[in-house]
Amino acid sequence: MKFYRRFKAIKAISFDLDDTLYSNREQMIAADQAMNQYFNQVLPPHGLPEQDYSAKFWWPYRQAVVKQTPMLKHDVTKVREVVYHHGLTALGLADELATKLAKQGLEHFLYQRSNFTVEQATLDFLAQLAQKLPLVAITNGNVDVRRVGLAPYFTHIFLAGDGNLQKPDSDMFNQACQLLDIRPSQLLHVGDCGHADIFGAMRAGCQSAWLNKYDVGKPLKVLPNVEISSVEQLLQLPN
Repeated sequence: MKFYRRFKAIKAISFDLDDTLYSNREQMIAADQAMNQYFNQVLPPHGLPEQDYSAKFWWPYRQAVVKQTPMLKHDVTKVREVVYHHGLTALGLADELATKLAKQGLEHFLYQRSNFTVEQATLDFLAQLAQKLPLVAITNGNVDVRRVGLAPYFTHIFLAGDGNLQKPDSDMFNQACQLLDIRPSQLLHVGDCGHADIFGAMRAGCQSAWLNKYDVGKPLKVLPNVEISSVEQLLQLPN
């Protein structure tokens, strides 16, 4: 554990989810492979050939969609559905059919994306920590917190989209502090991303703990209050 800034007393802890409480890379690779198989099953009967329908195929459509409607970037669930629809119509499917298949594709992705459970050791740690302080989740992603086993440990869960702006915007940090009835400086946010989590927390006036356990290449742009090598070290923080 390394301290870089003065650490003040905290009254709650918020967690990023992906690549903080579990490794997300393997889950997304598996989901991408599952979606490639899915579209290769459902599209040929509608006149489209088998091909690589992995993330690389959809990426140009995503760029076009976000360029056309920039606010969609804040909702990774909605943008995926719009991208599927955009790509399918570009491939020649009628709008009504593309809408139907895009919705079904999104549902399949959301199932595959959360087709895992968090390690029991992490759940045990959260249960122990929750006895000391209220815990909240603040994520830009769309993992099903209940399905992967995390929901019981959080008093509040904030997901970007549906009116919530993505980190590093202060939107979800502010909501968390308001609901917890604490000052921003009394919230410690734990995350892996130097931009979304650490800069975002600082921007909102919160304290931050950087955890780079899974080394996913999201470097620091500003120093956190503390750097930790495992979430269990949070139990050692001064009161």
